[in-house]
Amino acid sequence: MKKTGTKAFSNLVSAIIFIILCAWAWIQTGNFQTVNDFYVQPSTFPRVMIIGLLFFSVVLLIQAIVQLSTMKEGDPAAEPAESINVFKDKGVQAALVVIVLCILFTALFKTLGYVICAAIICAIIMYMIGKRELKQMVLVSILVPLGMWLIFFKILTVNIPMGPLTFLRDLLNMI
Repeated sequence: MKKTGTKAFSNLVSAIIFIILCAWAWIQTGNFQTVNDFYVQPSTFPRVMIIGLLFFSVVLLIQAIVQLSTMKEGDPAAEPAESINVFKDKGVQAALVVIVLCILFTALFKTLGYVICAAIICAIIMYMIGKRELKQMVLVSILVPLGMWLIFFKILTVNIPMGPLTFLRDLLNMI
């Protein structure tokens, strides 16, 4: 029996990749700016998420090692791992589209601003998941990012780039 083609081995490789990703992300959050006299720092939430991912990755790693060491013929973990073919798997295609959208969001964030970028991405993702009623797509795509910006700007006092919609911030400051 070849263990390298099994689901357990696939889980082992995935766990190692996620652990490496956690280490990289932790190092990256070390470069975040610190705010004096505040207990919660900009790196706090990402690091909490990293710890959660690391915890589950270690659990997956331990499970995979145990399964590989005790694997016998006919074991569910001994089944051949499915290969991921991005050209056939709709879920993988959708995930790749969302990753590209996130990269575009990051690249265009300062130029177009939060509201426009978020509205475009929101509309695309709604279309991808099957929400195709135009009225609903337009309302949600515009009102949700606008509402989020309003919460961050007025309640949390976070100044988010607005791009061409900077006049909204100026208008809101006059009120």
